[in-house]
Amino acid sequence: MHCCGKFFRSLLQVASALLLSLSVLAAEVDIRNPLLALGDDGYVLTADFTVDFNPRLEEAVAKGVILYFVTDFELTRARWYWLDEKIASRTQTFRLSYHALTRQYRLSTGALHQSFDNLDEALRMLGRLRNWNVLDKTAVKPDDTYLASLRFRLDLSQMPKTFQVTALSNRDWNLASEWSRWSFVPPDGKAGSSDSK
Repeated sequence: MHCCGKFFRSLLQVASALLLSLSVLAAEVDIRNPLLALGDDGYVLTADFTVDFNPRLEEAVAKGVILYFVTDFELTRARWYWLDEKIASRTQTFRLSYHALTRQYRLSTGALHQSFDNLDEALRMLGRLRNWNVLDKTAVKPDDTYLASLRFRLDLSQMPKTFQVTALSNRDWNLASEWSRWSFVPPDGKAGSSDSK
């Protein structure tokens, strides 16, 4: 009986070490400080993402694999008599790549791009969402309550098919935040309002 106790304790220690190593290797994204505010051309969204790569993603980028990241935004209004009304739905895509000739990381969205000397700098910039115009001023009514939702994710569907098959079956390629939701009440005046939950 004493041997069984030692065996189960050893087994438990090995399982704990494996779980700890898996959590250390996991890629993660957290959303902080989402804010929807009134800008010159409508409502703009600002947020910060903490993007932590695991070694698998770092290696993939360093070997020339382009990673696509998508920021999703939704605004809905609750209705007691039917499904919630979707007021707005927007996405923005970023491409992260490494260029071996220049030894620089490149972050692109649309026709705009910026180069960085190392991956940490590129990820810091990727994690800074600033003044993204997501909503027309006339789409919402002052003093009504809306639910704003935001998430950030690695989009595997835009990668080459060979990588998609590997990535879909491997947890190392799962990089997505939970939906961050907060209530939004458009002001009567010029300033925006946001209460993150």
